[in-house]
Amino acid sequence: MDRLACFGNDPSDKPPCRGCSSNLVEPYIKCAECGPSPFLLCLQCFTRGFEFKKHESDHKYEIMTSDFPVLEPGWTAQEEMAVLEAVMDCGFGNWQDVAYQMRTKSKEECEAHYMKNFINNPLFSSTLLNLRQIEEARTADTAIPFKPTDDPPRPTFDSLLSRDMAGYMPARADFMEEFDNYAEWDLKDIDFVDDDSDLLHALKIAVVDIYHSRLRERGRRKKIIRDHGLINLRKFQILEHRYPKEVQDLYDAMRRFARVVGPIEHDKFIESHALEFELRREIGRLQEYRRAGIQSFCSAKVYERVKHVREDERRKRTMLVDVLQYIQDGRACQQWLSKQADIDAGITPVVITTSATGRRSAPPLNLTGLPGTEKLNDREKELCQVVRLVPGAYLEYKQALLNECRRQGGLRLAQARALIKIDVNKTRKIYDFLIKEGYINKT
Repeated sequence: MDRLACFGNDPSDKPPCRGCSSNLVEPYIKCAECGPSPFLLCLQCFTRGFEFKKHESDHKYEIMTSDFPVLEPGWTAQEEMAVLEAVMDCGFGNWQDVAYQMRTKSKEECEAHYMKNFINNPLFSSTLLNLRQIEEARTADTAIPFKPTDDPPRPTFDSLLSRDMAGYMPARADFMEEFDNYAEWDLKDIDFVDDDSDLLHALKIAVVDIYHSRLRERGRRKKIIRDHGLINLRKFQILEHRYPKEVQDLYDAMRRFARVVGPIEHDKFIESHALEFELRREIGRLQEYRRAGIQSFCSAKVYERVKHVREDERRKRTMLVDVLQYIQDGRACQQWLSKQADIDAGITPVVITTSATGRRSAPPLNLTGLPGTEKLNDREKELCQVVRLVPGAYLEYKQALLNECRRQGGLRLAQARALIKIDVNKTRKIYDFLIKEGYINKT
C-alpha cells in the first residue's frame, strides 16, 4: 500500500525510527493500528520484527514512499515537492539554481516541467481563478485599504474632520491620542541593574507586565474600532439613521455590547430587530385594516389616502386653535390666515412684517437650486427659509451639534453657541429645532 509521505524532503523533518532512532529514509513503515501519534520504523527494524509497548510485529502496516509519478511519468512525487520548494527558495525563473538544488533534473527539464504543469495547466489556472473570485467576493463589502499610490486625507488637529474620525490619521495609520496615552510614563525611570535586590527586580518586572496589559487593552480597543468601522463616524451615523427611530434607540442601547461580539454578529442582531419592527408595524397596519372592515388592498389604498387627508385637517384645526389662543392682534391673525390659505393653494407666501422698532423682516430664503436642498425634509427646509441659512451650512452645523451631543451625552445652548460661530439668534433657532425633532437632547 504505497502512500505519499506526509513529511518534507529534509530528513530532519521526519521523526526518527522508533527502533534504532536513526533518520528515516524512504521507503519506511508506518503502523496502521498504533496511534494517535504515528509509529514509524525503518526497513531494518521492521524486518527484525521490532516490538515496543503496544506495538506488535503482526500489526497491519503501510509503506510510506513518494517514489511514484503524479503529474507525468519520469517525475516522482518527491521530485514534484522538491521542485516546488526549490522555486520557492531560489525564485521563479532562476532555473540554474533550481536544478542545482534538485540534483536529479537539468535546468531545461525543471523549466519545461514547471511551466507545463504549474503555469500553463488549465486545471491549476482555473483553480487559481476560482480562488481569486472567492477572495474578491469575500472582501467586496469590507473597507478598501489605501493603496501606496493613494494620498490619504490629512485632517488638521481638532478640525471637524479630525473629530469625525476620532483623531485617526490615515497617513500614519494611527490615532493622534492613544487610549491610556500616558502609560509609558511609568516606565521612563525604570532601569534594570545588576545590584537590584530580588524584591526590587520582581517589582520592576511587575510594572513591565502591567504596561504590557495596558498595551493589550489599547490594541483591543483599536481592533474594535477598526472591525466595527467606527473610524468614519459620519458614515457610521448615516448608516444608523436609515433605521426607524425605535430601532435607532435600540442601536444606541446595544452599542456598548458590540465589543463582546464581532461586527457581523452585531449587525445581524440589529438587522433582525429592524426586521422584527417592520413586521410588527406591518401586522399592526393589517390589523387596523381588519378593524375598519377592509378586505382588499385596493380598499386599503383608498383608506390610507382618506386617512392622511383627515389627519391633515385635524392638525390644521389644532394648530389654528393654538395660534388664535395667543394672537391678540386682529391684523396679525388675518395675515396668518392668508398665509395658510396660500399654503393650501400651493403658493409660497412672502410675508413682510414690521417690528416695533420699524425694521422690516427679511423675506424667506428661496432654496431652489441650492446644493444640499434634496437632503432636507420639509421641516428642515422651512427652518432654512425662515433662518435664511443655505442647506449646506445647515447640514454642517447639524452634524457638528450631533457629534458634540453624542460625545457629551447631551448639549446645552451655551455649548452650541460656542461650537457654531454664527448669529446667536440663528443658533438658538437651530438648537430649539433639533431639540424638538429629537436629534439632540439637553444635559
